[in-house]
Amino acid sequence: VVVSLASLFHGMGVLIAQSAGRQDRAQMNRILYSTGLLTAYIVLFIITPLGYWLSPYLLKLANAGPEVQAYALPYLRTLYLLSITLSMNFLLGTAMQTSGDAKTPLMLVVLTTVLHIAFSAVFITGFGPFPKMGTTGAALGAGLAPIPTVLIALSLIVRKKAILGLPEHFTLIPDWNVIRAVARIGIPSGIHAVVLNIGGIWLYRYVGQLPDSSAAQAAYTICYAQLFSFVTWAALGLRGSAAALMGQNIGAGKSERGRRGVHVAATMGGAWAVVWGLLVWVASDQLLGLFNSTDGEDAIVTQLGTSLLHYLSFSGVFLAVALALTGGLMGAGDTKKPMYIAIVTQIFVLLGVCEIYYRLGMLTASAIWSAILISHLSRYVLTHMAFFSAKLRPVAIEMGH
Repeated sequence: VVVSLASLFHGMGVLIAQSAGRQDRAQMNRILYSTGLLTAYIVLFIITPLGYWLSPYLLKLANAGPEVQAYALPYLRTLYLLSITLSMNFLLGTAMQTSGDAKTPLMLVVLTTVLHIAFSAVFITGFGPFPKMGTTGAALGAGLAPIPTVLIALSLIVRKKAILGLPEHFTLIPDWNVIRAVARIGIPSGIHAVVLNIGGIWLYRYVGQLPDSSAAQAAYTICYAQLFSFVTWAALGLRGSAAALMGQNIGAGKSERGRRGVHVAATMGGAWAVVWGLLVWVASDQLLGLFNSTDGEDAIVTQLGTSLLHYLSFSGVFLAVALALTGGLMGAGDTKKPMYIAIVTQIFVLLGVCEIYYRLGMLTASAIWSAILISHLSRYVLTHMAFFSAKLRPVAIEMGH
């Protein structure tokens, strides 16, 4: 669900950015309205009812035990019932960012986060007149928190306080010329995200084959999912900025200026990754000590984690720069090349190297960590080649009238 909607929103974002560069507000508003209308129909009439009805079967498919299902089923069903608020929040934030307004979405995200924490605390534990709701309360917190931010964003659009505005004509049917353009750009980015997830899941299976699999999985989770997120989240933010800059500058007929903007984003990402890499070499034990002790099995986790952090200190530089360059390609409307690169590096390189080590009986933690490094290096090389050979021009799609 998340990937399908995210791919739709990414295609919308590229088109809005390029329209913003041309200062074509009417086109921007039409793109937002058609994408928002289609999203509302998909969420209200397909995702919500199907998700609510299929929730028990999805939990059985995940081999969830009866005790887990007792807590997970009301959570999942409540989340599906409130999925319209989550999707609209995501859509409006993406649209505002790509139109050139980065500050308003940031403030709205902060508000949503604060409300999420407050609502969850009230509904989960019970406070004042509200009963203790447990997991249902957690879902209510997640689903209700975006409502004020969505209303604020819509209010800004209606009152003409935002770059985006209302369309010239209101219809109950989306503009299919717009939707086709959005899908053409967005679908490859959705496949891109799915491939990255598949690579991560299968890599975790290889980690589970190691002699100290529990300790290795713990080290991988702490280092890659937690500590390395300081690099990945910063790099993903810069990827979004690079995409918006490239789209807007291509729309304005300034593709070389957009390319320079992507260079700046790549430099910033690489510099931050270098700083993070130096930190983990100097203070890896202290960082890992935040998550576990140094006795017993935790000592093995620390040893494996230190080794992984050392590999990631180099890997992070390649990944951060590659993500910024990927943003540049996506902002130009070229989402196919990043998709192909993801397939090659995450499936054939990452999993291929691990499989070779496994077949040779040489699969160790260091071998898997080196496969991650090789994957990120190859991703950087291929993305660099694709970006600097790309012909940057506006998306040649007839949007209709």
